[in-house]
Amino acid sequence: MMESKTPWVTWFQDCNKDSVPLVGGKNASLGELINAGIRVPPGFAVTTEGYRHFLRDPIIKKQIRSELSDLDHQDSRALDKASENVRRVIENTAFTWELEDHIAEHMRRLSIICGLPAVPVAVRSSATAEDLPGASFAGQQDTFLWIRGMDSLLEHIRRCFSSLFTARAIAYRVKMGFDHEVVAISVGVQKMANSFTAGVMFTLNPANGDRSQVVIDSNYGFGESVVSGEVTPDHFRVDKVNMEITKRTISKKEVYYTLDPGAHCSKRFDLPEERQKAQSIIDEDVLELAALGKTIEKHYGCPQDIEWAVDKDMPKRGSVFILQSRPETVWSSKECKKATQPGHKSAVEHILANLLAGKKLG
Repeated sequence: MMESKTPWVTWFQDCNKDSVPLVGGKNASLGELINAGIRVPPGFAVTTEGYRHFLRDPIIKKQIRSELSDLDHQDSRALDKASENVRRVIENTAFTWELEDHIAEHMRRLSIICGLPAVPVAVRSSATAEDLPGASFAGQQDTFLWIRGMDSLLEHIRRCFSSLFTARAIAYRVKMGFDHEVVAISVGVQKMANSFTAGVMFTLNPANGDRSQVVIDSNYGFGESVVSGEVTPDHFRVDKVNMEITKRTISKKEVYYTLDPGAHCSKRFDLPEERQKAQSIIDEDVLELAALGKTIEKHYGCPQDIEWAVDKDMPKRGSVFILQSRPETVWSSKECKKATQPGHKSAVEHILANLLAGKKLG
């Protein structure tokens, strides 16, 4: 079977904000960031067309359809059973040699671009309904770090495909009336940042919706410990106008994730006691991140929820990378006047209003 005109695999830089139906929210955002000049680790996407080709067999499609029919979104036992059965079917399905060949060729070229044989990658799910206003699929699919070699890559792409059918995702689609066969998934394969420090950044204050601030959370190693909530990260607030750090909280961080050199995979380690209360990111990088956050927010025109890393393999200048960015879903969906003060639409107007009112901005 020959590939259709719609690609099964495509480079991030060939994607943009209009590519969501093809590569999902995360991958479309990465392409948009690259084309906007933001520093992003290189990579490619297995597209929704590739996913549909992978599940082309009518027998397999019928099997999945049968497992998902007549489900009640509140019946957790039935949802768990359906999820387990569907995921097993998907993870035991073989790639066609044509699709496998496309993935292998992109992986070979990515290794050449990065100058690393069998370059380690992050494998991230990217659903087409994810990160879109009114359809909160964010976080319902899987991410795998430090994947090397074709066999492992194909295994984890299959696991990303199957993560479209977690019990939670199935329940959400049943409740919201989404057709399981219409909601497809893409998978991003991205050069793994060998993070000295990583974390998340919001281009507003997620605690109160204040758009005059950038909020950054960080820990040593990969961002997994921050995203999963396993540590209380270091916390920084940066004023968007004068670009000064207005608040810093250095937490006791007891664990972190980094490369296990023996197994060549991400592993949780205890953080040495002398580093537990040390600031995990230097002020210079905090301010560079805040500036990048402002640029990304301006490009998209709305507050962003961003994952970032400081890559220890890179020279100091140019070591800060953006791993992904998506719209902030709590405050950005509300009217601006509810997020700040009535009648004040910009961060500057908000700050001036507070100063005139005698309010503290920190």
